[in-house]
Amino acid sequence: MQGKTDFPAPPASLIAAITPQSIPAIPTELLPLTDQLQQRFGVALDAILLYGSSLRGPTLGEGVIDFYVLVDDYCRAYDKKVLRYLNIWLAPNVFFLEVPAPNGGGMLRAKYAVISTAHFEKAASHWFHPYIWARFAQPFELLFGRDETIVRRIRIVQAWAIIRFLETTLPMLPAGQVTVEQIWASGLRLTYASELRAERQSRSNLLMEINLPVYRRLTAAALPALNPVLTLNAERQYVVSVTPAQKFRARVNWRLRRWQGRVLSILRLSKATLTFRDCLDYAAWKIERHTGVRVEITPVLRRHPVLWGYKVMWQLLRRGVLR
Repeated sequence: MQGKTDFPAPPASLIAAITPQSIPAIPTELLPLTDQLQQRFGVALDAILLYGSSLRGPTLGEGVIDFYVLVDDYCRAYDKKVLRYLNIWLAPNVFFLEVPAPNGGGMLRAKYAVISTAHFEKAASHWFHPYIWARFAQPFELLFGRDETIVRRIRIVQAWAIIRFLETTLPMLPAGQVTVEQIWASGLRLTYASELRAERQSRSNLLMEINLPVYRRLTAAALPALNPVLTLNAERQYVVSVTPAQKFRARVNWRLRRWQGRVLSILRLSKATLTFRDCLDYAAWKIERHTGVRVEITPVLRRHPVLWGYKVMWQLLRRGVLR
């Protein structure tokens, strides 16, 4: 799991569509955070990725900035064996980082997830659950890459995440003509529903609209890997062609992913109590921010965060936020 894992190369057209000419310079306001991550992981650090709502212009001092940190080896990344085993058992490990903002501008706060590059590759191309491939089929920013080899591996991971996202979404759509908007909005709804995530249903449409030009380019570039399920007709419109057996299998798989996601979310919440300071407060803030549902953290539940996780799931299910 620690070394490089070989996977078939995705279509060259897709790699070309997602590969920028160079890694963008790290925004000045994020440097205190990325510098701290580079110091923390040292020679084990392969890459730093910025993803999620932080891409749309993080409001520093408000909220939490999201990073993924890729390392070459868990043994080199951690001094504590328990953290190595937790990362292998249920990746990623999630940590909280807080540093002073430059020029006395308050505090910068980040949530960063740690996973090995080889584990990241496997998750994007082979995991049944979409936890990784749904996130990285969407736009993200590669802020730091150790070398050109690592940068290329990450771009290939992104390509496979896009293919995995699309090939699992397409059988859930009605056969016939479809638009890029329909494909990605449907895929985002499916992947959100497979986790204990509290975003409103409108969020998938919002994300699709924000990134629509990107999704159009990526869908066209991924087309060679999706044939014959997705093709272009004579009018250059996308057409979905699936059999009843494929649709049935897709429905079963997504139902399984939803139940698997409930279990994994509870396990990850439990694991975060070992790595993420104030994880319950962050989770409660996130849920209220996206749903308006306020979940109280009592002293008893603070001592037993797994019970809090079950309470959250029950309240959200009862109110129809989760289905």
